[in-house]
Amino acid sequence: MSYFDAASAAPLHPVARQALMASLDEGWADPARLYKEGRRARLLLDAAREAAAEAVGCRPDELVFTPSGTAAVHTGIAGALAGRRRTGHHLIVSAVEHSSVLHAAEVHRDGGGTVTEVAVDRSGAVRPSEFAGALRPDTALACLQSANHEVGTLQPVAEAAEACRAAGVPLLVDAAQSLGWGPVEGGWSLLAASAHKWGGPSGVGLLAVRKGVRFAPQGPRDERESGRVPGFENLPAIVAAAASLRAVRAEAAQEAGRLRELTDRIRARVPELVPDVEVVGDPERRLPGVVTFSCLYVDGETVLHELDRAGFSVSSGSSCTSSTLTPSHVLRAMGVLSEGNVRVSLPPGTEEQDVERFLDVLPEVVAGVREKLGAPVSRTETVTRERDEALVVDALGRRCPIPVIELAKVIGDVPVGGLVRVLADDEAARLDIPAWCEMRGQEYVGEQPADRGAAYVVRRLS
Repeated sequence: MSYFDAASAAPLHPVARQALMASLDEGWADPARLYKEGRRARLLLDAAREAAAEAVGCRPDELVFTPSGTAAVHTGIAGALAGRRRTGHHLIVSAVEHSSVLHAAEVHRDGGGTVTEVAVDRSGAVRPSEFAGALRPDTALACLQSANHEVGTLQPVAEAAEACRAAGVPLLVDAAQSLGWGPVEGGWSLLAASAHKWGGPSGVGLLAVRKGVRFAPQGPRDERESGRVPGFENLPAIVAAAASLRAVRAEAAQEAGRLRELTDRIRARVPELVPDVEVVGDPERRLPGVVTFSCLYVDGETVLHELDRAGFSVSSGSSCTSSTLTPSHVLRAMGVLSEGNVRVSLPPGTEEQDVERFLDVLPEVVAGVREKLGAPVSRTETVTRERDEALVVDALGRRCPIPVIELAKVIGDVPVGGLVRVLADDEAARLDIPAWCEMRGQEYVGEQPADRGAAYVVRRLS
């Protein structure tokens, strides 16, 4: 089995396993106690904090450990907003942030705050000028991920941090996807990350808050972790997280070059091997091991199941929203095709032959799924003509990619300049039909109201 979903959780690094087992024997006591076992535990905790702080690029007393990356994000956002409540209640996030950031933004909005979502381009990156333009006198906090978890695009953190510094606004960076590859550049104010993204154990996050940043921890407090994270520290997991972070950093330069060559190969060959594919994300400014593409006329979930049967573990869309029937918020914000989406995220150590086998298997998998979904439907049941000569495709009650498949079947039945109206009530159609038009050289006229769902109007250009 080839595991290609490291962006969700990287396999446990051997150093993490060794450190975890050793600290289970040496680090089980309360590090707040003064007796021998407690002092030994405190030494382990202090050493882990120093190692993690060195990797992050902050002082040890600026960094605390949390029960998860999500907890680090929530603690950081809530504490920074509360610390600057006299400034205002305005929060800035990008439209492609991790769901943990967007959920925190929802809570802030529900509590009476205001939130600005900064749009991204088709590569998934914010424009620094637009991010800077969202800053206001009442902005309490801005949030920007260092790299996108779904398409791998790197964000302009340094430029955003400079704009925030000039405006006197702290910037929180979600560095979960990039911290294992290197420190985050720029003058960020707060930083959150998660150990299981770089090969550490799950259940450990970290939060760094620079000195001078106004921060008011929320909820009940105790004496642990500078009063910011209550509860007994999971010391063995923390030690393993810090040890593995140091280990992956030592290997990062060599592994990054090797994985980038493999993902470049996937980016180049998938469109050659599989027709009607859109590779998404920035081709240059991206994480070394992540490549994402979308295939027309297939259901992403079915493709995943077929690849799993063939021995490949990959994800589709945003792993944090894959259990829902709505399109990925990241792909939607980018304005790219969402149907048939596959994210390949290679862990360190991935072998070249595994990638080659994936490229051998993928065309057959996609072709098989398209064949199953592409059975012709009776024209009298799905297609009618109105008096204005527009062709109407009734795809109500049918999930994507079926509305797009039916559109592709009939576009040739109208003359150049003619219109096709696709009736659909699947939310994904709002994203996938315009994306299909761009890929196939047709004009997307727009969306019209309908008695049920919506009517998506397409003009044939060729």
